[in-house]
Amino acid sequence: MRSAATNPPIIKLTDLKSPVLTALQQGALAMAAAHPVTFSVEAVLAAARAETGLTDFGAVDFLPRLAVWLQSIDEDDNASAITRANLFQMTVRYAATRLRMEDIIRRHPEILAIHIDRPIIVAGLPRSGTTHLLGLLSADKRLRSLPWWEAIAPVPAPGDEPTQADPNPRHTRAAQGWQAYESLLPYMAIMHEFSADHISEDIELQALDFSSYLIEWLAHVPRWRDFYLSQDQRGPYAYMKKAMQVLTFLRGPNRWVIKCPQHMEQLPALYDTFPDATFVLTHRDPVGSIRSAMTMALYAARILRKKISPAEPASYWPDRYERLLRACVRDRDILPVAQTIDVYFHEWIKNPDAILREIYARAGLPLTDAALAELHAYLEAHGEQDKGRLEYDLEGDFGLTAEAIRKSFGFYFARFPVKAEVA
Repeated sequence: MRSAATNPPIIKLTDLKSPVLTALQQGALAMAAAHPVTFSVEAVLAAARAETGLTDFGAVDFLPRLAVWLQSIDEDDNASAITRANLFQMTVRYAATRLRMEDIIRRHPEILAIHIDRPIIVAGLPRSGTTHLLGLLSADKRLRSLPWWEAIAPVPAPGDEPTQADPNPRHTRAAQGWQAYESLLPYMAIMHEFSADHISEDIELQALDFSSYLIEWLAHVPRWRDFYLSQDQRGPYAYMKKAMQVLTFLRGPNRWVIKCPQHMEQLPALYDTFPDATFVLTHRDPVGSIRSAMTMALYAARILRKKISPAEPASYWPDRYERLLRACVRDRDILPVAQTIDVYFHEWIKNPDAILREIYARAGLPLTDAALAELHAYLEAHGEQDKGRLEYDLEGDFGLTAEAIRKSFGFYFARFPVKAEVA
């Protein structure tokens, strides 16, 4: 629920370039440094086998991708010990989840016959209206969504059974994990509100096949970026669909709403995987999203990077967004007109209900006034808290201006009637 405060505090992060570390941050860095990790395919697979007691990873075509994934992380000389530990643990988690996925499919082969019925798929840059839209759609109980607690532990492990003391251990772990992260980086919640119930991006399911642009957000991995962009992503998207079948088997229904910015650069793979989907593409001035991404990276750098360098995010993210949006412009017209809607932020904020009705019409789902009121009521009760507003300073923090960044996106503004917002 949004805060009732009419004047949320404006927060200026004054130590982005020269962070003053808290005792908790210093302790976390020291603990991670005392327990170094080794990035190798066998180390990851062995840890996943030991965690699960399982051995069958399914098709092994993911192994070359995993090798490049790990090599790219290992080459990041400026990654802190926390970054390395987190990425190793995350990679093991994906491998362990894959083992559990393959195990439940082996025991229940009927899973692969489950039909994923006409999903609604949202693709749009961060801060382009996707969070609000996804929140509304996921409140519709006719649709299946992916809360964070389930995204990071899709298949229950032994010990995850509900008890009177803890009806959902997976949810409890997810909540504890986010609270620990927020205690290390308290302002992250302002830049990216999160909780165990937050509806996750489906990128967590693509990562089970060791692909996607995910690790680009967590380390400096140009080798992985180039490798990932050179590969046909239909295989990883097919694995994501298989994971959705498993999740439907465990906790239906079989009509999904999913979201990920990456879909904007993978429209051919997305359409081939879900040819009967309703595609919702959200659009907004990319400068705002880039500014947010760079500021988030520079803030997190105090524990994720050895040395603070505003040039790292400033040299990476404008170029990365340009690559993504060029692919979107190139491939947008492969999506069927009758199944696709472009949503513009300046229109969404004026009249979201009219756009929502059009999405439902294209998806073939009835949306009554009463049902629409229920969606708004749910979002009001379960939405994000307004913890303040961050004051951004592109020029002061990164030596860039909105105008200079926007010049690289003329092709995007020429294709889509997006309004420039950031001055």
